[in-house]
Amino acid sequence: QVQLVESGGGLVQPGGSLRLSCAASGSTRSPNHMAWYRQAPGKQRELVATITSGDATTYADSGRGRFTISRDNAKNTVYLQMNSLKPEDTAVYYCNAEFWPWNYWGQGTQVTVSS
Repeated sequence: QVQLVESGGGLVQPGGSLRLSCAASGSTRSPNHMAWYRQAPGKQRELVATITSGDATTYADSGRGRFTISRDNAKNTVYLQMNSLKPEDTAVYYCNAEFWPWNYWGQGTQVTVSS
C-alpha cells in the first residue's frame, strides 16, 4: 500500500520561506506525476504545482515565480520550496502522486503565514 507523508509545514512570517517534503513509500516503482495542492479554510482544494517523471513542471499563477517544485526519484520524494510567502498562502498543503493507474494523497501539512 502506497503511503505519502508530508513534512515541513509550520508558521512563518510574511516574506519568509518554507520547504515542504513528501516521501512516497510502499511501491517498487517511482511515481509518474507528482503534485502539490492546497486547501484554505472555506475554499476548494486547488493545484499549486506539478512535476512529471521527466522533471517537466507547471505552476498555478498564485505561486509562479515564488514556488519551486522538484523531486528526487531515488528517494521517491517531491519538494516544494516556497519563498516570499504571503498570508493568502495559508492553507493545508497536500501531496499527490500518480502510480498509474492509481492516485494517492498525503494527509496534509499546515502552512500558516502570519505576523
